[in-house]
Amino acid sequence: MEIIFSKMHGLGNDFVVIDGVTHTVLLNEAQRRLIADRHLGVGCDQILLLENNVDDSHDFVYRIFNADGGEAEQCGNGARCVTRFAHDKGLTSKNPLILKTSTGSLVCETMANNDIRVNMGQPRFAATSLPFDQSLAEEIDDEFSHYQITVSDIPVDFSIVSIGNPHAVIHVNDIDSALVVEHGKLLGSHAAFANGVNVGFMQIVAPDHIKLRVFERGAGETLACGSGACAAMAVARRSGLLESRVMVDLAGGQLLIEWSGSDSQPLFMSGPAETVFNGKMSL
Repeated sequence: MEIIFSKMHGLGNDFVVIDGVTHTVLLNEAQRRLIADRHLGVGCDQILLLENNVDDSHDFVYRIFNADGGEAEQCGNGARCVTRFAHDKGLTSKNPLILKTSTGSLVCETMANNDIRVNMGQPRFAATSLPFDQSLAEEIDDEFSHYQITVSDIPVDFSIVSIGNPHAVIHVNDIDSALVVEHGKLLGSHAAFANGVNVGFMQIVAPDHIKLRVFERGAGETLACGSGACAAMAVARRSGLLESRVMVDLAGGQLLIEWSGSDSQPLFMSGPAETVFNGKMSL
């Protein structure tokens, strides 16, 4: 089987993007792992598959597969990339696009400056909004979904939020010295999170500026994580630590996150999406 793809990235968070609209694409987990392998395949953090819409209210179905072959619910940087891909490949001329994910809808608009702005929906903070066993964690503050779990004999405080996928956000003084890999691995695979969790390490620089590193499920630490940036901003905004418009510094660049702080209002993420090259791979 031959796969035609585009290699793309959003601030260094890199993807293999595949057109499942004009032809049917069926990949098993082993094939997905091979594509994502940086030595034996193309190499990427996630594989993104765009498929035909399932109803009149969506333009496309958007599916995300992690480098370990498993399917994920959401990817903000990927949403910007598949939006650019759909336009570049002539699959649509609509703007904005409405994408169907396994957990909801994303509205993606290409802006005048060529960035793509994504309506990520409403952040959900309740423990019931993501698979989380509260009995395995100590509750610090239920109002702000703040918990503590002991990792490697060290108590780690974090807040949980769903941005269509699960996130644990840790407030740190300095992201450069944060134990991102060590605590990211341990917390991300902790039994309290039945399906795993993305772990973000957030440093607040100013009320309109944060720095962030994210250890992603099935991928490890990436250069950028769009949904992780949304999660970090939402957690800090809800706690009254940030303004409604915040720049997020990631290793790969900056994202703009906007949220009023109201649970009834959607959160918006804006940033670039770039194509690196197009190619074919035999499986």
